[in-house]
Amino acid sequence: ISWSRIYPRGDEETPNQEGIEFYRDVFKELRKYNIEPLVTIHHFDTPIYLVEKYGDWQDRQYIDFFVKYCKTVFTEYKGLVKYWLTFNEINNTINFLPDNASDEAYQEAYQHLHYQFVASAKAVQLAHEIDENYQVGCMILYATTYPYTCKPDDVIEAQKKNRIMNYFCGDVQVRGEYPTYMNRYFKENNIEIKVEDGDEEILKNGCVDFYTFSYYMSVCATMDEKALQGNGNILGGATNPYLKASDWGWQIDPKGLRYSLNEIYDRYQIPMMIVENGLGAYDEKEEDGTINDDYRIEYLKAHI
Repeated sequence: ISWSRIYPRGDEETPNQEGIEFYRDVFKELRKYNIEPLVTIHHFDTPIYLVEKYGDWQDRQYIDFFVKYCKTVFTEYKGLVKYWLTFNEINNTINFLPDNASDEAYQEAYQHLHYQFVASAKAVQLAHEIDENYQVGCMILYATTYPYTCKPDDVIEAQKKNRIMNYFCGDVQVRGEYPTYMNRYFKENNIEIKVEDGDEEILKNGCVDFYTFSYYMSVCATMDEKALQGNGNILGGATNPYLKASDWGWQIDPKGLRYSLNEIYDRYQIPMMIVENGLGAYDEKEEDGTINDDYRIEYLKAHI
């Protein structure tokens, strides 16, 4: 759902009825064909008015705006929707920070995340109050991270990357608290999160019911600067010599998905779902308008 279809500015007193009815029609049509909707509440689309007025999730008022939006959709679509996701790929807030980003950028990114963690936890509690049948999940961008070599420095670097990129946000949203490794990371990097009284209790009482994630590739972590040059993976890392890559340079690793599923379930032991996977390629259209993309079929078949 696009937030601005429901509240065009994001801070109105009453929602946009036309937007509400638009999605109601969508859900009714899905139900007609016995299709179960899985609804993402926030998919990188904060109303531009809020961003221009308050900064991108840099003001605590965002929490109340978001929860009000959630209350509206939870109430309006009761009986039509059962499964909800709060924030799409919530960890992308920090995943794409460049290594040379300023201290201020890191501070803002983690404060942004904290407000979204609190907003998500409040949304989970609210959903359960409105309908005991509601199930609310998190959504994480997951990229299996291997050490590039068995050199201990590479193994430790892979552990660091896994913790921050793959585990941190899931740990908060599934377990309901900041992990000790992140508290240490904040201390070592002079990051001070503005946490208000009651936030810890909110996080603990707003744990998600299930875990979802996107998976497209694996990456290799290393301390070898030469090995890091010339890679194509959007999430960085060294090129894995045992894997092929897509046209975009993303390394294709179906066994990495198997590995990820094992890791995630062992860590959290709650229901989980793969909600994104696929292949980008330079497709060529035939004279009759068809596209012969056996490579995409092979990709999906291997991952499934």
